[in-house]
Amino acid sequence: MPSLALSDLIGAPVIDNTGARAGKVREVTLVPQENSSQIAGFVVKTRHGDRLLLTKSLSLINGGLRIATPASEWSPFAGGEGMLLLERDLLDQQIIDVHGRKVVRVNDIDIHEEAGHDHIVLKIGAVDVGARGAVRRLLKGVVPAAVLNLLLTKIPPRMIPWEFVDLIETDPARRVKLKISLDRLAKLHPADIADIVEDLAPAEREAIFETLDEEVAAETLEEISPRMQVSILSSLDSDRAADIVEEMDPDAAADLLGDMHPDDSQEILTEMQPEERAEVAELMNFEEDTAAGRMTTDYMALGPNAKVEDAIEMLRNFEGGVESISTIYIVGDKDKLLGAVPLAKIVLAPSGTPLMMLSTGHLTTVHPGADEKTVAELFDKYNLLTLPVLDENGALTGVITADDVINMLRAKL
Repeated sequence: MPSLALSDLIGAPVIDNTGARAGKVREVTLVPQENSSQIAGFVVKTRHGDRLLLTKSLSLINGGLRIATPASEWSPFAGGEGMLLLERDLLDQQIIDVHGRKVVRVNDIDIHEEAGHDHIVLKIGAVDVGARGAVRRLLKGVVPAAVLNLLLTKIPPRMIPWEFVDLIETDPARRVKLKISLDRLAKLHPADIADIVEDLAPAEREAIFETLDEEVAAETLEEISPRMQVSILSSLDSDRAADIVEEMDPDAAADLLGDMHPDDSQEILTEMQPEERAEVAELMNFEEDTAAGRMTTDYMALGPNAKVEDAIEMLRNFEGGVESISTIYIVGDKDKLLGAVPLAKIVLAPSGTPLMMLSTGHLTTVHPGADEKTVAELFDKYNLLTLPVLDENGALTGVITADDVINMLRAKL
């Protein structure tokens, strides 16, 4: 299947049916709503202004475009409403390489030539995001074509198939508005999505978060630096931002809203569901660099008479973070902490076993006002996965998880 580059088409001569040179290619067009890969036509610069030629009038590509109709019949180009102009809208634009898990730049576009019923059919095969496309564009017209082609054979191609390209279009000044398809992006690990998002411009970050599922968006947001978190959330509508914050771990949500302007955070809190709003608002009252400021209220706790089967049922329905399921706590009156049972013991014990029989003997706890250094030392000394936070009455008010400590230490680097 013959192929050519977009950069080879741009500037190529256009010959009409009389054999006369009538102009040169200024743009190559695509109409995504009609066909997401097939070239629709060409914008040709002529002495009488820009003309739009549809591919059905194309008879040959050989040293230029051969057109089967006279130049006098070529339609004026009316601005390209609804069209994607490949050079303007794709070259040098950022796209998401879901396989490489990063943002790359389009250096050129690979176009395949196919035989149609009565005319040539051109389709986009891939985008060139490597050095070969950049070199081709840089040296085109500067060195002889034979020399350039020889050089290009020595540069390995780096292509992303067109079907795997996720386009980001956020500039309202452009006439073309592309729908963002991020199904493949959403299947990546949130940490990988975060790496991608951090490489994008602010408007493009907003476009990503407008499209991602709330749960995926929340997990991704937690992987991004605090300053960028604030920037992204502030750019979203308050109802959309509230939907995302509701899916975050309460401690992470409280930290994020605490870093925002009070008016913005209050607007988001107002849009949240009452239960989630109360949970996050309570955590926002604590100093961030204390145990209470680092704890989450998403943990699992059962009464003193609970059995293994009760714990398993709670596990099935728990909607909190995976970091919080390593331990189930046993609480009595007024939430006083009575014991803790590691998940491993629950899995191995018969269903009718009382949880109190499985409780660990020694409980390492911390008070709400403990500083971050104390918290980190306790995790290190006792190799903890979770650390319960108790108030002055011994009531369980929250739990600090290992990932909270990791994030805390990373912030110090």
